[in-house]
Formats: sequence, C-alpha cells, structure tokens
Amino acid sequence: MTLFRQINSLLFGLFLLVMTSLVYFQFSQAKDFMSKQMESDLNNTMTSLGLMLQPHIETGDIASAETLVNVIFEGGFYRKVTLTWLVDGKEQVWENPVVIEGVPKWLVDLDLFDVQKKQSTITSGWMQLATLEIEGHPALGYQELWRIMNDTVMILSFLFILSIFALRLRLNRILKPLNKMAVQAKEIAQRKFGDDIEMPKTTELQELVTAINSMSGQLKNVFTTLEDEVSELKENKLIDQVSHLPNRQYLSAQMNNWLNEPGYGGLILAKFDWLEEVYSKYGYQGRDEIIKALSSRMKEELPEIADSIIARIANTEFAFLITKAEHHQIEKYLQTLIRIINQEITKAGCLANDKFYLGVSQRFDNMQPSDLMSQTDNALQQAYRENKISHWIDAEQPQKYSRAQWRSKLEDSISNYHFIFQWQPVLNMNTKEVIHREIYCRLSIDESIVTAAEFMPFIELLSLGSQLDKCLLETIEQQHILAIELQPIAINLSHDSLIDANFLIWLGQFLRKASHVDRMLFEIPESALLSSFEQCNNIVQVIKAAGAKIGIDHCGRQIGSLDYLQKLQPDYIKLDQSFTFYDKLNQSNELCRALMNVAKGLNIEVIITGVEDQEQLTHFTGLKANGYQGYISAPEDVVVK
Repeated sequence: MTLFRQINSLLFGLFLLVMTSLVYFQFSQAKDFMSKQMESDLNNTMTSLGLMLQPHIETGDIASAETLVNVIFEGGFYRKVTLTWLVDGKEQVWENPVVIEGVPKWLVDLDLFDVQKKQSTITSGWMQLATLEIEGHPALGYQELWRIMNDTVMILSFLFILSIFALRLRLNRILKPLNKMAVQAKEIAQRKFGDDIEMPKTTELQELVTAINSMSGQLKNVFTTLEDEVSELKENKLIDQVSHLPNRQYLSAQMNNWLNEPGYGGLILAKFDWLEEVYSKYGYQGRDEIIKALSSRMKEELPEIADSIIARIANTEFAFLITKAEHHQIEKYLQTLIRIINQEITKAGCLANDKFYLGVSQRFDNMQPSDLMSQTDNALQQAYRENKISHWIDAEQPQKYSRAQWRSKLEDSISNYHFIFQWQPVLNMNTKEVIHREIYCRLSIDESIVTAAEFMPFIELLSLGSQLDKCLLETIEQQHILAIELQPIAINLSHDSLIDANFLIWLGQFLRKASHVDRMLFEIPESALLSSFEQCNNIVQVIKAAGAKIGIDHCGRQIGSLDYLQKLQPDYIKLDQSFTFYDKLNQSNELCRALMNVAKGLNIEVIITGVEDQEQLTHFTGLKANGYQGYISAPEDVVVK
C-alpha cells in the first residue's frame, strides 16, 4: 500500500472514530433528554387531567369524563388511561393504539424507552373520589430521536466528506515531493537522469530531496565521465589531430567491416602535393589551418552526395570510402571533391588543377581490403605518372541481372516467401551455452540460392527493405521457427523499415498477434540510430510494449555520442567487429573496455562479435563480456519441423 493510502486510511479511521463517538454521544444525550421530556409531559398531563375530571366525578358525569380523556388522547402520545371509582370500585379503561410514523421499525424494536406510567388519586377536600393512571407512549421520543440523529448524521457526513476531500488535496501537496522522489528513484534505477526535484517546503523532506538530487547528479556525472572517456579514447586513437578526420586505423577497420558485409560503393585515394608548397610558404601552422578548412568543407558537402568515411591517412594523403553509391554517384562525388580541392588551392595561393592526384576504384564481389586498397593505389599512381587529376580503374564487373530484373525477381521471391534460413548462436562467455541465435536469410531465385551478400545491395538500392522485413517476419511466424528452440531469435531490421511509418504500424499489429513474442529480439544498427533517432525510438517503444527485446548492432562503429544508450535502454549491444580488427593489429583494448563500462553502467549486456578462434576469444575473456559471436561458431541451417 502506498504511503498516501496509509496516511489517508489512518486519518479516515481516526475521523470515523471521532464521528462515531460524536454520534453516540448525541444519541445518548437525545435519548435521555426525550425520556425526561416524556416523563415531564406525563406528569403535567396527569395533574391537568385530574383537576379537569374532579367536578365530573363528584357529579358522576361519566360522559363528560370520557370526553376529557379522548381530548387527552388526541393532543398527546398516550397509550392507556385507567379511571377507578372508589365509591363502587367501577373501573373504566381507555386505550389508544398510537402508530409511530416516520421512524424505521428496527429503531422501535430496540426498545430504547422504558414504559412510563403515572398514578394519582382524585380528591374532593379530604374525600378520595377515584384513582387515575396514565401510561405514556414512546412515539414522541422515537420521532424526535430519529429527527435529531438524522440531522446529526447528515451534518457530520457533510463535514466528513468535506474534510476527506480537503485532506486528500493537502496530502497530495504534502506528498508530491515524495512522489517525485519515487519517480526520480525509478529513473535512476533505469539509468535515466532528469532535472533536479524542486525543494519542498516541508522541512523533513528537504534533506531527502537534497540527497536524491545529489545522488542523481553524482551518478549522471559518473556516466558522463564514462562516455567522455570513450569519446576521448576515440579522439586519441582513431582521429587525426589536425584535420579531425578519422585516421588510417579507423579507415582500415571500417573498410574491413564494409567488405565483410553486403554493400556497394568505392574508394578514392587522394595525394595533395600542393600542401608541401603551402608548407614551404607558410610553415606547418599555415598548412594545418588549410587542412582544417579543407577537411571541414569535405565533411560538410561530400556526405550529402553519398554515405562515406573521409580519412586522413598520411601527411598529404586522404582516403574516401564511399559505402553506398553506384557508379554515377561516385562520379558526382569525385567531381564535387575536385571542385572543393580547387577552391581551397586557389585560396591558398596555388594553381588550380595542379599538384593533386586522385585514384578511384569500385567495389566488386568477394573483394578483400588489400585488393581494394591495392587497386585504388594503382589508380592513384597511374594518375601521378600521367600527371592527371584523377584516374579510374573501371573494370566493370558483369552483372548477373539488370536493375529492372533484380527488382522483378526480388519482389517475386520476397512476396512468395522464398526464404531459406540459417542461424548463428551467440554463446555465453563463461558457460558456452547459447544465449540466443541470430537468424540470416537467403532467397531462392530462379531455382538457385542467392545469399544476402548478393541481394542486399539491391534491396537497399531499390528500397525494398520494408517489404523484405515484413515477409521475413511473417515467414518466421508461419514456419513456427521460434518454437524450434527455446532460445530467443535475433532479427535484424533494415534501415528502410526503421524510417517507414507504415512499417511501424504494421509491426505493432504483427506483434500483437504473433506467438512467442517474448523470444523475439530486434537488432537496430548504430548508424540508423545516429541518423534517424526519433524514428528508431518509435520502433523501439512499439517493440518493448509488445514484450520483445532490443539490441544495438555494430555498437561503437560510428564516431559519435553514445547517449542513445541511455535514452533507449536496449537489452544488449553487439560491439562492432572493428574491435576484433584492432586486436589483430595488436592495438590497445582500452576503447573496447571503456565502451563496455558504459554499457555495464547502464545494465546493458555486451556481446563481442567477429571472434574467429579460441586464441582471440581468450584475449577478450578478460573484458568480462556477457557473450560472443563469430566464425568460431559458424551459422547452421534452420531445419523446419
């Protein structure tokens, strides 16, 4: 029971006790008063009737005596009058069955008033004429008692209701700080830190509010410090200090990730020899200022054309990893880049289209990072030898289908649920037991199996992500895949679905009807959270409301704030494969440890990804992650029963 209800119940009970006591006291007083009142009336009636009967009894006028008695019956509450003539012993009895109106029978049945009788002797001088006995009726007592108690109860009830209403209002105001503290405590437990609670007027609560505010502020500082530590480590290890662009290490890791996942795009390597001329004219400070200006413009304008990672990989060398672009988009990207470079060259006082070289290469299937880098570097060297601004190694890969054919075949395969599933276990770091399984899909097209690496680039190009996710979830439900194993199943949502308002509505309806929703895990890529947080948050709230769980994929891949972890409170995160790539290069795992500390501080489970062998797993064991995933436990076919 809440404190408000306890206090309210206590005060209610006390007030009820007081009211009951008052009612009882008033009842007793009224009863005693009416008893005395009826006794007094009976005495007065006895005296009056005796005096009026005396002359008639002396004369023996029985009719007149009877008339007087009837008058008494009509004017008061009397049940019986007995007149005994002493001369001859004759006895006359008058009875009047008085009905008590307006009083409930149960009150009369309580017999609250004793029977009252009065007897006197009527005399004439020293001669005794007759005896008179009058028995009163308690009707008047009951009626007056009922009226008084009705009025009393009504007044006290009104005061009771008014007092309770005023009490509730007052208690709400008094206990409002406690309610705020309870809400604040719950938010702190969920690692959410809002504004400080306003200081209450109640002295006893001020110290408690001060303590809660202090605790919230300190914990907020702790998590802010942890996040700042991650940002600082990224800044020191992955960011070039002059240009504030990613460095070679970050570029290599992201290129490795990109080529290991379905995708399309290309790489541009740039060599800016004109920066040496700037250095000779203005020194390193002048050169650094120009590098900063050039980098700022490239970061501002180039990503609007195509998603890309811009990195400074050497003193005068830059790289542009274009992660989502077709051939014509790469051409536009290249033209914009040349325009930006020429504008900055002119500002620096050098000649346009002089002393800079660009090598361009496009991604093909089954390409390794070394292949892409080598191919692009060859293009750069060719541009340098021929003294050209750019050179493009354009070895066009023969396409399996045209874009129109891809659309037709993908739509047909997806709408007809031609899915072939595999799943990969995520294992507990200590017990090696399966925590959950991540499901992958392949498509059957033209009676052959097409992997995600082949069709996903075209899913993104053709904006078919929402359709794919809908049909995939429906197939999982229809084939009862969630019932095959007891462990939860992780399902990756495409970026198209995350920003599609119609998919949000559909997903809510699907989850309300689906079975085993508590075994569903939905994974959202970090890049989508950073670019479309509000839409992703809407999806997350729908998923959580249905009873499913949320995971963040590729966590730590982007160079950006981690405050989305505190806002979304996912159930787990999967560290990006770049952390295992850094480990291969014998780089420090400080960044990985700091990121894990942020997650653990928010009570979020951490899963290491990209683990290839036992030696690598042993190295990560010291970080105390919750689970791991990678080629060390290869995907398996899902056998539908």
